[in-house]
This record gives sequence, C-alpha cells and structure tokens, in this order.
Amino acid sequence: MPRVEDPRRHVPRTDEVLADPRLVAATARLGPTLVKQAVRGALEQCRAGALSPDTVADAAVADLPASATSMRPVVNATGVVVHTNLGRAPLSTAAVEAVGVAAGATDVELSLASGRRDRRGRGTLRALTEAVPAAGGVHVVNNGAAALGLVTLALAAGREVVVARGEMVEIGDGFRIPELLESVGARLVEVGTTNRVRAADYEAALSDRTAFVLKVHPSNFVVEGFTAGVGVRELAALPVPVVVDIGSGLLRPHPRLPQEPDAQTALRDGAALVTASGDKLLGGPQAGLLLGDAALVERLRRHPFARALRVDKLTLAALEATLVGPLPPVAAALDRRREDLMPRARRLATTLADAGIDAEAVESIGAVGGGGAPGVDLPSAAVSLPADLAAPLRMGARPVVGHVRDGRLLLDLLAVEPADDDAIVEAVRACT
Repeated sequence: MPRVEDPRRHVPRTDEVLADPRLVAATARLGPTLVKQAVRGALEQCRAGALSPDTVADAAVADLPASATSMRPVVNATGVVVHTNLGRAPLSTAAVEAVGVAAGATDVELSLASGRRDRRGRGTLRALTEAVPAAGGVHVVNNGAAALGLVTLALAAGREVVVARGEMVEIGDGFRIPELLESVGARLVEVGTTNRVRAADYEAALSDRTAFVLKVHPSNFVVEGFTAGVGVRELAALPVPVVVDIGSGLLRPHPRLPQEPDAQTALRDGAALVTASGDKLLGGPQAGLLLGDAALVERLRRHPFARALRVDKLTLAALEATLVGPLPPVAAALDRRREDLMPRARRLATTLADAGIDAEAVESIGAVGGGGAPGVDLPSAAVSLPADLAAPLRMGARPVVGHVRDGRLLLDLLAVEPADDDAIVEAVRACT
C-alpha cells in the first residue's frame, strides 16, 4: 500500500513566509507585531489543512489590517452631527494635514528666529484669541471637563461655588458636574429649584466664602413649561466672578441654533471665564477651552495642576487648523438643508433600486448631538432600506452606521460628506 505523505510536513517556516516582499513592505508600514499575527493565523490554517502551503503568504497578506490602529473609519449616517460614540467631531482636511505636520519634530516650543524656548502653541492661542475677540486671555487643556475642573481647583478649592439646582447636570457616561467640582475641593451651594431660579436666590447665597457663581449649559435635555432662569448679564452684576460652562464649544452665535450659548456673547455679557469643548460645535479635536479675563486665565495657566492637563502638539495643530482653516465638517453639516440633501438621497436610492435593492429616499430629522442644542430638530433626508441591513453595514469593509426607525434602516445624509455617497452604495451592494 503506497504511503500517503502528510501535507502538513510542507507547512512553510515562519521566516520563509515573512520573507515575502509584500510582507516585508507591510512590516515597514505596520510593524512586526501585526504582520506576525497575520502570518501565524495563516500558518495555523495551513496546519489544519484549510490552506495549501503555497497560499500561506497570500492568506497572510489578505488578513493584514489597513493600518496599525484598531480603529476603523466609519460613515456616520446616523443623522447625529456630533456623535460621541463615533468620536464626536470629524476633523477637517486642513486639521488632518496639520496633525501630519505636527507628528514630526516641530517648533511647538521653539523660536526659530532666536533659537530659544518660546510660548507653547502660540499660533493656536493667537488663532483662538482672534476667533473670540471678547476674550482677554485664552488657554487650552485636554477636554471640557478638565477646563472646568482647573477653574474650580485654582479658584475655589476650599471655598464655595454657587450654582442653580437645575444646572447640576450629568455630562455623559456617568460623569456629573457636582461630583467633578467637589472632587477638586469645592463646596457647592445650590440655589433655586429644578425648574426655577431667580437673581435673588443667587444674591442670598453669596458670602465671603464664595469663589464664583457657575452657570452650566444643560446637556442633552430641555426643561420646559413653568421655568425661570437668570442670564449671564444679570449674574455679572453680582459682586463675584461668573464662570460659564457653555459645553458645546460654539464660539459665536449660529443662526440655526439661536438658543445655544456661545463664548463671544457670554464674555460680552460679563462672564469672567468661559469653558467649552473643542470637539463639539467648534468641530475640532478633543480639547478644553478657557477664555476670559486675562489675569484669571494666566492664573489658571500657571497653576501647578495645569501641567497635568496640557494638550499635546497634535491637538494644538488640529485646533489651530480648525480655527483658521476651511469650514470643518460639523459646520458644513449644520449648513446643509433638506432641499439640498434630498436630491442626493434620491440619486442613491435610484442607484440601489436599479440594482434590485429595496431603497427609497425619505425625509428625516437629524440632531446636533454631543449635548449641543438639545431638542433642536435638523430637517434632513435619508435613504430608507430594510432594517436587517443595519448589522451587515456596520460590519462591512467600510462600516456604515445608520439608525432603525419604524422597521426601516435610515441612512441619514446630514453628516455624510458627498464624497462618501459612493462608499454607501458600495457598502449596501456588498451586503445584499
């Protein structure tokens, strides 16, 4: 009886597979760890008899990730412009290019003219000052919560902060403003009720222990009905500083969001300091913005804990490009109207229907997201598809994330760049 040779004896060695020119190039681009993982996986399949020895390198190449990060680019077709689970604000092309510049050796803290140390991120700070003329001083930390935390630590540790009871909000993922402020040593003095607060409530709460009055923009909810509040201008008449956390990062009034607070208006109305996020309505990278009285901002900048909240050069570069560059994607999305989006939705639906797919263009309603402009509807347009396509589209080569409503999957175009329309068509075709 002839002897049958075990094909597993011909499984190539790891170093032989890694010598494939395609994998050598991939190692230079992705690093050895990811390439070796792909090779080991292919070799295991070969030992199991699922691959022939001469196809191991091909299988390893096919299994390589697109990049060295596990994160994947996603088409945001949810209708939520600033989607926290999708990384909030997508950066503009200019900001992405700026990050590439900053990734190498840069003059972030060096004056090339003198050869000496210079103000860190001076270009970014100058751009922020120009964007908010009412700010006497500006500073940047690593997120919005850090900005408010630094203000409280520097000005109110061991002292009192007066805040309306209806503004003691949770800002997401279980993080609450009261707990944040108390964690850095402030004692909170609540005034008013959940739905109503008056100027007299603030006045009655002031004492020689008061560090400042805090006004917080409610995040992700709206209080309606029998309500009353006190504006920044009226609070600024009090004999203590007023700190305003506008949250969403709107620097100037926006015509589509008339009720959303902005930094320029708050400062002109008398706020001593304004804190905000950079990765929401501003449309930039994650950052915390501090704007206001020059002496107070400098005091915050020089506080010992400010070092722990310092932003890196990539953030500084992206923020500067967001401020001085072309319209970022968030701002572009807010400018889109249903009458502009519906023709795109019809083109996509027609293309898909011609391929035999159940697709139609429908009206939809988008939202700002990220805690900005809660309750504001943004009229939009979407491509309506069978609901069972939601999971396959999320798991595709280029993930597309929509939302299911009334038994249909809606791919809302409000936050989708026109250049991604073809990607949506390809993704839908691939999973049908």
